[in-house]
Amino acid sequence: QVQLVESGGGSVQAGGSLRLSCAASGYFSRYYMGWFRQAPGKGREGVAAIGVGDTTNYADDVKGRFTISRDNAKNTLYLQMDSLKPEDTAMYYCAAGGRVVPYYLLLQTDHYNYWGQGTQVTVSS
Repeated sequence: QVQLVESGGGSVQAGGSLRLSCAASGYFSRYYMGWFRQAPGKGREGVAAIGVGDTTNYADDVKGRFTISRDNAKNTLYLQMDSLKPEDTAMYYCAAGGRVVPYYLLLQTDHYNYWGQGTQVTVSS
């Protein structure tokens, strides 16, 4: 069992930065991790993922702007978000999974077992 708690969301102007954190309990280092987001009226979409061996995967619209990382000693997942755009506005969720999944599928919600409650990110123009 893994419990996940996100923090770091807030309101910023376009072009600004935020860093999201996700504190995890349990055997954090054994799980692949992902960040997902959901805007009002839209489905939940994968933003970035990181495997047990630190292989990363990003959605096309955040490549070069967002960076996912993990600190296994602190049981914490991060998402550094730079050059934010209004279309990045959404509730952001972290998730953990423990199955055998190729890294290029880690942006799909179906492969995750555990989810946090989310943190809101609002980007104004």
